[in-house]
Amino acid sequence: MPIHIENEAQRCLNCKIPMCQKFCPISTPIPHIISMFKEKRVIEAGEELFLNNPMSVICAIVCNHEAQCRGHCVLGRKGTPVQFYEIEKFISDAYLDRMRPEEVERKGKRVAIIGSGPAGLTAAIILARNGYDVTIFERKNQIGGMLRYGIPDFRLPKTILDRYQKLLTRLGVQIRLNTTIGGALRIDNLFRDGYAAIFVGTGVWRPNTLGVQGESLANVHFGISYLENPKNQDLGETVAVVGMGNVAMDVARTAFRNGAQKVMLFSRDMHATASSHEMSYAELDGAEFIYGRNIARITPEGPVFADSVLDEEGNFVRNGEHEELVPADSVIIAISQGPKDKLIMSTEHLEGTSKGLLITDENCMTTVDGVFAAGDVVTGPLTVVHAAEQAKKAAEAMMRYMEEH
Repeated sequence: MPIHIENEAQRCLNCKIPMCQKFCPISTPIPHIISMFKEKRVIEAGEELFLNNPMSVICAIVCNHEAQCRGHCVLGRKGTPVQFYEIEKFISDAYLDRMRPEEVERKGKRVAIIGSGPAGLTAAIILARNGYDVTIFERKNQIGGMLRYGIPDFRLPKTILDRYQKLLTRLGVQIRLNTTIGGALRIDNLFRDGYAAIFVGTGVWRPNTLGVQGESLANVHFGISYLENPKNQDLGETVAVVGMGNVAMDVARTAFRNGAQKVMLFSRDMHATASSHEMSYAELDGAEFIYGRNIARITPEGPVFADSVLDEEGNFVRNGEHEELVPADSVIIAISQGPKDKLIMSTEHLEGTSKGLLITDENCMTTVDGVFAAGDVVTGPLTVVHAAEQAKKAAEAMMRYMEEH
């Protein structure tokens, strides 16, 4: 056992009001987990972590710890906070392959999970563990959703998702790959075929566009699309990335690993939406951050930026008069993304917001009876732990619904 992780556990003060737990979106019982770890009850601790958050081993790797557990540890006020995520990663990794499903009474009710990202996986695991017959419908040829196709392998090893697939098999979950609900099959067909409830966790896969001239040129790519298959796209040596969110950071770091020599990221104001942690890694890889430049148009030679006119808080107001061409082999647009509209277009009474996000009530039910939703398709792009937290709530609501019907 790595001795430094044991040392980290010993540093925990076991606070009466654990701020680390308070600022965890899924309320991981951090002091209790650390106490069990110190007592060498690793598998028991792993079970408790898993029951609270089936995505625990993934969250330990990709969460924004600075804004959550680590950033609110009281030891961080005058020194170094406890690195709980390292303890969590060790425990959850040890438990994942050893988890064996308990024998539970089968409910005799069939549930459909549309999408196998963090929300879909969380809901599927919880429902299967409670005796429901779960089928996952995934439009791609492997499970994982944004975890597999939106987070680079150097940040989240895809072998973890392969282990989750084995776990789903042990739980009796059936997986139907290469199947889009809203295409040949629709939600109505699922109800017709006996599914008692349906969960939608399809995420946000449609890139937001800039609406500027040149966006359809051959040297332009969308960030989320690039991350799906980076090895199949030759960006050249110089890359301009429009946007400074976490996806933009992943794009920049991936571009360096696939031949780029210079990567510049542009923000139209003086702010970045990416976490400081992800920005620091991108900067270490060699990324350059350029603020106060708003894209005016794109040419085959590269993007043309206008100087931004900003307010006192550094927020964008309008374009200034000065424009400048930034020579670049490729331009990648990474300004967030929204949901695709196939489900709304193909399902009567299924309603969305002006941005296409599904509308849900306090029980995570959509405007169609028996259809629930959680994750990015409801909230817009957030983190893995937020998707897991909402999917957990939705799964519990689905079980109540099915018991009543």
